[in-house]
Amino acid sequence: MEPAPAEKESLPCKGRLAGIDYGTKRVGIAVSDIYQEYSSPLQTYQRCGGQADCRFFTELVQEYRVVGFVVGLPVHMSGDESQKSKEAREYANWLTKLTGVPHAFQDERYSSTMAGAILMQADLSKKKRKARIDKLAAQILLQGFLEQHRPKQPAETVDPIVDNDGTSESDSATQPED
Repeated sequence: MEPAPAEKESLPCKGRLAGIDYGTKRVGIAVSDIYQEYSSPLQTYQRCGGQADCRFFTELVQEYRVVGFVVGLPVHMSGDESQKSKEAREYANWLTKLTGVPHAFQDERYSSTMAGAILMQADLSKKKRKARIDKLAAQILLQGFLEQHRPKQPAETVDPIVDNDGTSESDSATQPED
């Protein structure tokens, strides 16, 4: 089953989005700016379960004024969903039920691989890479979502240069001189 493409329509067009890189032990979190143009890694949350997780995400939504979650959807290279995909979908539904904030999904293939490569280039120790990889993966998947759903800018039209006599440069090029 192919993952449904992320639907921007299901999320508000303005306001901070939170990117979620779901994991059974850790959750990477990133946030966008309120104009949804760029994202920043925020933190890696060590899951505790129960009330602690509820409190954490409720406070996250309040503190950052989150208007939507973008949850990474792990899929196979073929596009087929896995057991982890099902878990990520359930987690997204839990977040929405808990906070009342809508969610969308983003294909997260390669996000952890890209995050790992970036951290390797930064020459960080294995311990420091492990501490940062999930929040960086969340930032990569959120930025991908933002870029994929950024409104298309209309092509710029160029006005001809108008001379003092009211003719444009293109007009004077075709008019014979007196």
